[in-house]
Amino acid sequence: MSGENSENQKSRPIANFHPCHWGHHFLNFENPHHDEEIQAQKEQEVKQLKEEVKKELEETKGNSVEQLNFIDGIERLGLEYHFENEIEDALKLVFESFHDQCVKDDLYHVSLRFRILRQHGFFVPCDVLNKFKDENGSFMESIIKDVRGLLSLYEASHVRVHDDKILDEALFFTTTHLNAVVDELSSPLADQVAHALHQPLHKGMPRVESRHYISIYEKDASHNKTLLKFAKLDFNLLQALHQKELKDLTSWWKGLHMKASFGRDRSAEAYLWILGSYHEPQFSFARKIYRKIFKATVLLDDTYDAYGTVEELQPLTEMFQRSWDKSHVDQLSEHVKWGYCAMVEACEEGEEDLAKLGRSFCVNYTREQVKALSQAYLQEAIWCDKKYVPTYDEYMKIALVTSPYPHATVACFLGMGDIATKEVFEWACQDPMPNVIKAASTILRLMDDLGGHKFEQKRKHVASAVQCLMEKHGMSEEEAKEKISVEVEDAWKDINQAMLKPYVIPKPLLTRILNLARSADVIYKGTSDGFTQVNQTFKDKVASVLAHPVPI
Repeated sequence: MSGENSENQKSRPIANFHPCHWGHHFLNFENPHHDEEIQAQKEQEVKQLKEEVKKELEETKGNSVEQLNFIDGIERLGLEYHFENEIEDALKLVFESFHDQCVKDDLYHVSLRFRILRQHGFFVPCDVLNKFKDENGSFMESIIKDVRGLLSLYEASHVRVHDDKILDEALFFTTTHLNAVVDELSSPLADQVAHALHQPLHKGMPRVESRHYISIYEKDASHNKTLLKFAKLDFNLLQALHQKELKDLTSWWKGLHMKASFGRDRSAEAYLWILGSYHEPQFSFARKIYRKIFKATVLLDDTYDAYGTVEELQPLTEMFQRSWDKSHVDQLSEHVKWGYCAMVEACEEGEEDLAKLGRSFCVNYTREQVKALSQAYLQEAIWCDKKYVPTYDEYMKIALVTSPYPHATVACFLGMGDIATKEVFEWACQDPMPNVIKAASTILRLMDDLGGHKFEQKRKHVASAVQCLMEKHGMSEEEAKEKISVEVEDAWKDINQAMLKPYVIPKPLLTRILNLARSADVIYKGTSDGFTQVNQTFKDKVASVLAHPVPI
C-alpha cells in the first residue's frame, strides 16, 4: 500500500510552495488604533480635516490649474472617496469648458488635465498634445529638459485607447528620456520618476500608490499641510480596519490550510489583492463576502494545479456541476475535498449575509461561474497529464476562464449593493464574456504566464502561453514574450476605452474590473510571480499597506 501511495505522490504535480512569510504576525497583531477611545478621537479629527479640505477644494473654483493640482493631490493621497461628488462636479465644468478655458499651456498642466479627465470618463482627444510637436511630427527637443512635464506626459500616456497614436509615441519618448535622466535628479523628483518608471500611476494598486505618495508628498516643500495630515490620519484609520479584516481571514484560513497544506499559504498577500479591488470603508461588507470566496478560489486553483490527479479532479468537477452540499463531500478524495468545502462554505456564508438585504439571488451567479471555472481547471489538468500543448487560441479560450477573473468579477460585485442588479450579473456572466472582463483576464493570465513560466515548468504543469507560441507557432522565446507584451498593452487599451462615458454598467462596478487589472500588473510586475513566489518587492508592499502605520 505504501508503494502505491509513493507512486501516487510521484504522479502529482506537487509545487512545494514556500511557507507563509508572515507566520502568525497578522493573527496576533494589535494596532493601537483598535482602542475605541483613540479610534473615536481620530475619527473626529479626520471629520474636521475633511471639512477643511472640502472648503479648500471649493475655493479653487474659477482657477482650473489650481483646482486640477488640488484634485490630483487628493486622489494620489487616497482621499478621493471622501469627495467623489465634488470632484465629479468640478471636472464636469472643466470638461465643458475644455476648448475655451484659460489654462496653463505648459506640458505638465496640459498632460495633467488630459489624464485626470480621461480617468474620470471624459473623452478628450489626444491631439491637444500636438502643440508639443515640431514641424516634422516629432516631440520637441525643448521639452526634454522639463522633467516634471515629461513625467506628467508619461503618466498621461497610460490612459491611451486604440488609435491614440500620439500617446503611443509619447510613452516611448518619455520612457526613453526619463530613464536617461533619473539618476541625475534630486529628491523628491528622483524618487517620483524612479517609482513611476517601475509602476505607472494608472496601472498601480490605489492603496499601494497612496502609501508611497504620502512619503513623496511630504518631501515636497510646497505641500498642503492640512491635506497631508488628513491623508496620514485617514490611512492609519483605514489600516486598522483592514488589519481587523485580515485577522478574521487569517484565522479562518489557518484551520483550512492545516487540512490542505499543499496549497499556497498567502493570507496577507491575498488580502492585499482584495484591497486592490476596493479598499474604501464603505466596501467593508463587500470585502467580507469576497475575501473567503477569493481564498477558496486560490485553494481550488492549487488543488487542480498543484496536487490533484485527473482521477481525483473529475469527481470534484462533477460535484460542482450537480451539488453544492457538503454532506456529499465524502465521495471525494481526502485532500481534494477541502477546496470544495471551502467554496461551498464561502458561498453559503455570503448567501446568508446577502439574504438580510434581500439579495441572496446574487450568489447563484457565483456558483455558475465556479462550475465553468472547475471545468476549465479540469481541462488544463487533462492537458498537463497528457503533456498536450494546445494552440495559442485553444489555450486562451480556457486560460481566460482560469485566470480566474470572470469568476472574481462576479464575486467582487456580490456585496456592492443595489447598483449590482440582476441585469449587471447577467451582463457579467454572458458568453462570450464582455470585452472589459476579457481584457482584465488577458492581463492577469498573460502577465502570470510571463512571471510564473520558468517556475511552473520546473514541475509537471500545463503549458503556458509562452510554450504554446513556441511549440505550436514556431516562435522564439523572445518573439513569444514580445507578442504577449503587445497583447497585454492592447488589453489595457480595451479597459481604458470601457472606462469612458457612457458606461455599460455603473462606474463603481467597472472600477472593480479596472482595479483587478491593476492588481495583476502590480503582482506580476517585472516577469515575476509576486503572489506565488512572494518576492521582496511584493513583501514590501504588503508591509507598507498592512503592517506599518504612517508616522504622523
